Amino acid sequence: MEQRRVGASGLRVSRLALGTMTWGRDTDADEAGASLLAFLDAGGTLVDTADVYGDGEAEAILGGLFADVIPRTEVVLATKGGARREDGPFGGGASRSSLLASLDASLDRMGTDYVDLWQLHAWDPEVPLDETLSAVDLAVSSGRVRYAGVANYAGWQLAAAARSAGLPLVSVQSEYSLLDRGVEDEVLPAATYHGMGLLPWGPLGRGVLTGKYRDGTPNDSRGASAHLGPYVGRHRTDRAARIVQAVVTAAHGLGTSPLAVALAWVRDRPGVVAPVVGARDGAQLLGSLAAEELTLPPAIRGALDDVSSAPLVPVPSGDPGTDGVMVEDEPAPWT
Repeated sequence: MEQRRVGASGLRVSRLALGTMTWGRDTDADEAGASLLAFLDAGGTLVDTADVYGDGEAEAILGGLFADVIPRTEVVLATKGGARREDGPFGGGASRSSLLASLDASLDRMGTDYVDLWQLHAWDPEVPLDETLSAVDLAVSSGRVRYAGVANYAGWQLAAAARSAGLPLVSVQSEYSLLDRGVEDEVLPAATYHGMGLLPWGPLGRGVLTGKYRDGTPNDSRGASAHLGPYVGRHRTDRAARIVQAVVTAAHGLGTSPLAVALAWVRDRPGVVAPVVGARDGAQLLGSLAAEELTLPPAIRGALDDVSSAPLVPVPSGDPGTDGVMVEDEPAPWT
């Protein structure tokens, strides 16, 4: 698998990242281990997790794999902290105390002394930015973190953090796919200006771009689950259906899968380092790994650019079936 630099830094990672959001909830330890082995066998290196995935169980599963199955040194390990505010005297969220405590807990669960990339999982409006960034500086200077980045920041938030950080921030993780190109407006230009690489999450349109929802909701899909149904529903719109049809047509012409087409499109966009793909089991992951062999012809890439270029239109909250974006009541991707 091709290796890429993360932004302007010296960190190099595979151009596909293995996501672990389902680990400890929909994916058990055995399936997680099989997926990680398949990913590494294909040349993958970057594994992305978070302290809130499965309430810490995703990190714990990784720790068990490092102890018994896979050497820690074979993985470029990325995790996140600061997504959730907690009750108590220290405030939680992205406060200095909460971030450093969450980092120590992550390291303990994963049985490692350091993470290669530590990401601020969400902007916290209740904590001064300087306080948040001071925790990042201490984490790096103490050796517990090698590189730092952010996730789910708006363009102005990313720019403010990049300008104020004592050490360079090297990455931003944001949703990006043929169904959601919003990062192209502000986040991606800001990241490029500040030397940060983009790690897209949701590169398959939360699963919709695979085509599996064209004729309904499969019983074993994320869209059928209580906790991920609204998460998938955001992209089950009339606009999305038109884009999915274009992806399916392209896949048929190329003799490959819609999944591979959608993933190859976002993987090779300017500024992208590595899309983060989540797989419930090894069979799903193999479909993503197959995209490594695919480079989209310019004519097909141009057609997909055109059909997906119409902006998402905000709609009233809580309506996953309307042609647009829910602005409220949508579960965070890490819950």
